[in-house]
Amino acid sequence: MIDSLSKMLAALLAVLLLYIYPAAEAANRQDELSQLTVYNTVTSFVDAVRTKGYITPTMYNQFQQELSLTGNTYNTQIEHLHKKYVPAYDDPANQLGFTGEFDAVMNGYYNEQIMPVLYPDNLVSIDDPSRKYFLTSGDSFRVEVQNTNRTPGAIFQEWLHFGAESVNRVTANYGGMVLNEDY
Repeated sequence: MIDSLSKMLAALLAVLLLYIYPAAEAANRQDELSQLTVYNTVTSFVDAVRTKGYITPTMYNQFQQELSLTGNTYNTQIEHLHKKYVPAYDDPANQLGFTGEFDAVMNGYYNEQIMPVLYPDNLVSIDDPSRKYFLTSGDSFRVEVQNTNRTPGAIFQEWLHFGAESVNRVTANYGGMVLNEDY
């Protein structure tokens, strides 16, 4: 009885070491490659927007298409902070109380405000200038991407660690100041 039990345990260990562990390592390497691809894609998209000063539906579609090449699904968050200078007053109700200084205020625009400009409800051509989202030099632009599916590496990790949940394995966060207005 003990001899057959030790043989079964040895066979189980052999299967684990010969098949499961290499497959898990290959899945982890695939996740690392996906991470690199996503980071490079986000970086090139953000740098293009910062250099041009606008986003077009074609640019955004190409960005999403490059992300989908990894085989994962993603949640993409776009943030545009527009710098605006507002005159400072001693008493906001009295315009004669101008202090001679200006305050910098950042107005935030996110997916909810940007996507209706890129994809309006009407049948405007994709090349129409009204479908461009414009940014101003000095604004801040940032994109954050997180995978929404369970990657093969995450599935293996959860299985090998007996159900311990893993965090999002493929994420990217990149942004900076808009450098140019090329429109």
